[in-house]
Order: sequence, then structure tokens, then C-alpha cells
Amino acid sequence: MKLIFLGTGTSQGIPVIGCDCEVCRSDDPRDRRMRSSVHVEYEGYHIQVDTPPEFRLQALAADIPRVDAVLVTHTHADHIFGMDDLRRFNELQGAAIPVYASPRDVNHLRRIFAYMTEPPPPGITRPRIELRPVIDPVEVGPFRVTPFAVEHGSDRVYGYRLDAGGRALAYVPDCHTMGLSALACLAGLDVMILDALRTTPHPTHLSLPESLALLAHIGARRSFITHLCHRLGHAETERLLPFGVEIPWDGLEVYL
Repeated sequence: MKLIFLGTGTSQGIPVIGCDCEVCRSDDPRDRRMRSSVHVEYEGYHIQVDTPPEFRLQALAADIPRVDAVLVTHTHADHIFGMDDLRRFNELQGAAIPVYASPRDVNHLRRIFAYMTEPPPPGITRPRIELRPVIDPVEVGPFRVTPFAVEHGSDRVYGYRLDAGGRALAYVPDCHTMGLSALACLAGLDVMILDALRTTPHPTHLSLPESLALLAHIGARRSFITHLCHRLGHAETERLLPFGVEIPWDGLEVYL
């Protein structure tokens, strides 16, 4: 199984518009972070998790050849506003692309992207998606995909566990608290990827200390933090991490 971190930044990305802080002015390319998303491939089947505003740029940078399915964690702008770029994969593949999300978020997507679910006028190209509400584990190509709910402030959003070829990873980019039912989905992971916005508490995201404590409890073989804001420089944050927890960068490839 191959994992690509396409974006690892928070909703504003890094650098932040109009900011001259040390991280936003950093010469370290690892401090340039697009909005969060990952791409997972196994046996030629490609799953995209979230389609942020820079999805086109992310796909070009990582040389993504196809998208066979999309998993949506939630419908905040920084996680879905690149969905229109799926149209190119429709053209390459000659087929509609299934998009999995919670039943609530399927309704949100149908409202936000109404034009994608209607037949286009002659000569007009539009993304072709199949919205599929998911609650329980589902087989998606060679993957077993298990959605689970976590708290993101006042919202309940999804994280996903993906199992294939005897390997397992889980991705939770936006989280403030995680209940016992979610934790029960995270046993025996090879890779765990978890929200860690900044060092200080936040009302809708895990802080770095909170994230590290939760990662230690989950106990994956490798752990990564993501959805970082410009208060966390790569080199500085790397020195704060315990053994087994890593800070990724946009474009990092991990093989399970």
C-alpha cells in the first residue's frame, strides 16, 4: 500500500496570506503546506481522501494517474472545494467516480455541488460523481474502508480506516475529541495520521500535546501529525516529537 501526503496544512495553508511570521517566511520547503489531503494506492486502485482547493496542484505535483474513489471526511471548504477537478479524471477514465461520505455530508455535497449531479448541457464538461452515503464498513476496490465519527468542535465528522493487503492505516485530519467507538476502530494500525493544529488548545482541533497523547494511546507502528498551522515550523516541531511520531511534508510518500 502506498500513501502520499498531498497536503498537510490547516484551512488557510502555509504561508498564510499577508503573514510575515517566521514559518510563513521560512526557506524550508517543508514549511510550505497546502490544505490537507492524502492519496492511497494499492494494486493499481487509487483512493483520494478529501479534495481541497489545491487538489489540481496536488495531483500534478504527485503525478496522480487516476482516482477510482473519493472519501470525504467532512464538507468544510478546505476539504471539498477542489472537487470540480475530478472532471479530468472522468475524462481519463471514461467513468463517473464514486464519492463516499456520511449521509449528512452527502446531502451537503448534493446541495453545494448540485451541478455535478445534473446532466450537463451539450458541449459542457462537468464532473461526474456518484454520491454514496456510508455508515458501516464498505468494500471499495481492494480496500475495506471503515468510517468512524469524531468530534470537530460542534460537528461530528468522519475519520477513515483503510485495510488492504494485510496493512492498515487511518486518517483523521480534523478532530477535537475521539470517543471509545472511534478508538475501537484503530487497533492494530500500521500508520495513524492525526490532527495536531498547534501547541496551544483550540476549540475544534487537537493541540500537539493532545494529539501526541492520543497517538500514544492508539499505538500504531508509525504515527504522523497533520493539519498544521503556521505556528508549527517543521524543523522546530520535529524536535518536539517522541520516537514513532513523525511530521510529514507535502509530497511525502510512505510505503506500508
